Amino acid sequence: PGSDLKVTGIDFLKSQNSRLHHTDAYNIENLVVRRGQAFQLQLSFSRELKAADKLALRFGIGERPMKNRGTLMSLKPRQEQYLSGWQISMVKNSGKECLLSVTSSPRAPVGKYILNVKTGTNIYKPENDAVYLLFNPWCEADVVFLADEAQRKEYVLNDTGYIYVGSAYNIYGRPWNFGQFEEFILDACMYLLDKSKLKLSNRRDPMFVSRAMSALVNANDDNGVLMGNWSGNYSNGTSPMDWIGSVSILRKYYETKKPVCYGQCWVFAGVLTTVMRCLGIPSRCVSNFNSAHDTEENLRVDVYLNEFGEKLNSMSFDSVWNFHVWNDAWMKRTDLPAGFDGWQAIDSTPQEQSQGIFQCGPCPLKAIREGDVYLPFDSKFVYAEVNADKVYWVVKKENGKDKYIRVGTETQGIGVNISTKAVGQNKREDITAQYKFPEGSEEERKAMQKASSFIRPSGMVPRARFAATMCLDDTISRPRVLHETVSKTGLQLEITNKEALYPGNPLELAITVKTSTPGSWTINLAGSCQLQSYTGKVEASLGYVKETVKLEGKSEVQVPLKIAADAYMKTLASVEDEVLVHVTAIAEVQGMDDKLTKETTMSFEYPPITVQMPETAKLNKEFACAFIFKNKLNMPLDNCKLLVEGLGIFKMAEFDEGDIEPGRIIKSEIICTPTRLGEKKIVAKLTSTQVKGISVEKAITITE
Repeated sequence: PGSDLKVTGIDFLKSQNSRLHHTDAYNIENLVVRRGQAFQLQLSFSRELKAADKLALRFGIGERPMKNRGTLMSLKPRQEQYLSGWQISMVKNSGKECLLSVTSSPRAPVGKYILNVKTGTNIYKPENDAVYLLFNPWCEADVVFLADEAQRKEYVLNDTGYIYVGSAYNIYGRPWNFGQFEEFILDACMYLLDKSKLKLSNRRDPMFVSRAMSALVNANDDNGVLMGNWSGNYSNGTSPMDWIGSVSILRKYYETKKPVCYGQCWVFAGVLTTVMRCLGIPSRCVSNFNSAHDTEENLRVDVYLNEFGEKLNSMSFDSVWNFHVWNDAWMKRTDLPAGFDGWQAIDSTPQEQSQGIFQCGPCPLKAIREGDVYLPFDSKFVYAEVNADKVYWVVKKENGKDKYIRVGTETQGIGVNISTKAVGQNKREDITAQYKFPEGSEEERKAMQKASSFIRPSGMVPRARFAATMCLDDTISRPRVLHETVSKTGLQLEITNKEALYPGNPLELAITVKTSTPGSWTINLAGSCQLQSYTGKVEASLGYVKETVKLEGKSEVQVPLKIAADAYMKTLASVEDEVLVHVTAIAEVQGMDDKLTKETTMSFEYPPITVQMPETAKLNKEFACAFIFKNKLNMPLDNCKLLVEGLGIFKMAEFDEGDIEPGRIIKSEIICTPTRLGEKKIVAKLTSTQVKGISVEKAITITE
């Protein structure tokens, strides 16, 4: 057939392919496509392609691609069907050019494929020979298929968002840049896939991939991305409060191949969202408020208080975190019986080992909701985080021994206001109903009974660290499903703040005691105020009130609890974590068995950062962006740093602002050049010795 046929070039038709595959945002030279969907390649030859010529496109993955292992696909345009599920066809053949259409299998392993073209005995290796193949939520045959376009835009393509933090009744969104399309992020994810040691055949399945990534985002066991640290000392790394997105973390990890210091739960969840979205698995950050931890799967958290109502750190094995953030990933669970497809919980914060490694999930939300806690993976653990009961104990010394008195049980306080960012809107969506049936409903009772049959029941004996030397009072061993005692006096407690909680001002708190049944009641009240970090760890006890109040019938009395600013300023400056104000109240009706404990957590409020910039800007044209902050607090803010980042506009930048005295205004300006079209967000965060959590974001539309 005349002279030897040689390939002289390949055009990957990147702009047309990536637009159709929703991969045009990836900042990378190579072709990025999604599985189960056609893409086109244009081949140029040394001469016209004839019917007798041998031509094969070879896509190989892994270190030693082999046909019989399904890791080398050799595609010949005149053979339509392949056992591997890949397809190739000739679209057009004219002159020395040939247009081919390739469709990968919707079950193909995801990762980096190397392409070469064989003609007869000649092998052509193109310059950018790596083609990245990702999961495809747009393809019905892919197990990550998501039918709703608005959801795909949010859970796969949105590179910014919020992570919800604070406390159950004081929730705020912390802006986070996921940045899954930024330079080197896709390569970092490919490095993680290789590092996971997953068999190539298991890379087909988002169940294996998401579980492996939940292990690799933490540094435990495997030298993964982030080192967790809750000690309050971050001097030899970056404080978890100082990150505003995943990009600098993943880039640093990819450069150094060493764990980045430091992360706490929202950082782990932010990075895992980036990795999942980058690989094409729909994903969202989920914040669970009043999250139960270390309950040893007995569905109970014991809280120990002294007689003033102050929480005792040293006694507790288990804890209630103000919030805990994990992820949901969307997939069909082909390994489970029908009915457990859809959202699956995965968690990369290192808390508890699963199969010997710090990893968690994927666990179907439906299994958590229905109480099917025998289903893989880690469903008992996640179930306990959202469904445990809280039992309060007061510890008193009697004859040199600790005596434990049960002063209340709360069955509805754990796992509330479970939150994620709403689809297509900058607001919070409450997804508690996807994790739990309504409290007190018949379905909830059935799910609880089913779950309890798989989880060790717990008697009512406190599990303190020193449980050997104790005498018990008011403790009866009985099966789980604890009911809150019906009160004879209709005793109720409410904790409020009379003024906004600004750091530097006194904390004006109040405890309201109410009764609602006829009679004269004498009530012993103890109330305390402490500062704690979000994991429930007490950082300082600030003050307490102990009073006896008298109430008649249906009435109420308000007892003030005022904390001077001096009582907490030192703690604020010495703790490197963001702290919350925690108030606990214990009420006991004299001569009755009526006891009630109530606790609440509040966040400080801060003055805002304002962003001044145009509403729109032109692609590749400079514009100025200014950040202004006025310290309206009655205290100086020391060692202030302003961190700013705008994906597609400018890389992360840091300004040292020094000490900002009360009343002082700072202004920092950045000149930026947008490199990408569409709505982009700029995120800014101010951290100081005293205050960690001031952040803001602002959107700008970039046009041509």
